[in-house]
Amino acid sequence: MDSFELNKAAGAVLMVLLLTMGVGIVSDVIFTPTIPNQPGYEIVVESAESDASTVEAVPETVPLSERLVAATVAGGEKAAKKCAACHSFDKGGANKVGPNLWGIVDRKPASHEGFSYSAAMVAFGESNPAWTLEQLYAFLQNPKAHVPGTSMGFAGLKKSEERADMIVYMNSMSDSPVPLQ
Repeated sequence: MDSFELNKAAGAVLMVLLLTMGVGIVSDVIFTPTIPNQPGYEIVVESAESDASTVEAVPETVPLSERLVAATVAGGEKAAKKCAACHSFDKGGANKVGPNLWGIVDRKPASHEGFSYSAAMVAFGESNPAWTLEQLYAFLQNPKAHVPGTSMGFAGLKKSEERADMIVYMNSMSDSPVPLQ
């Protein structure tokens, strides 16, 4: 290798070093860092006095009887479409994945003929003489919380109006509907 080739290689290395150093200097000029007066973040801790002074709004609870007065069978029929994949509502209708729900209001839990209930639902049926309106309301909200261990995989109806409509509809699906008041 002659000295000309060696000078070209050394010049290329020096040029890369100068270019890298120049880019660093220019970027420091463009992006000047701002150093805070006090490093870190200030953590604000609320005192016990401020906790006691705040008043939380209590959610307004409407009694079930008032919800049922405002509920409609048509609204319940619409809500029942969510249940129709697993349950039938017809008189004498066949059981599906879940039992037939004709006459469910005021019927003993886990008592429909020809359906194999989970052990949790059978135990619930032994301790409760009938499905009351309040029990159905709580069960429709969250079946697994109302009857722990039930095999029902439905998450529940989250809207209170929809649950009330569903109860009114299920009550109408009976030979002798229960008075709602």
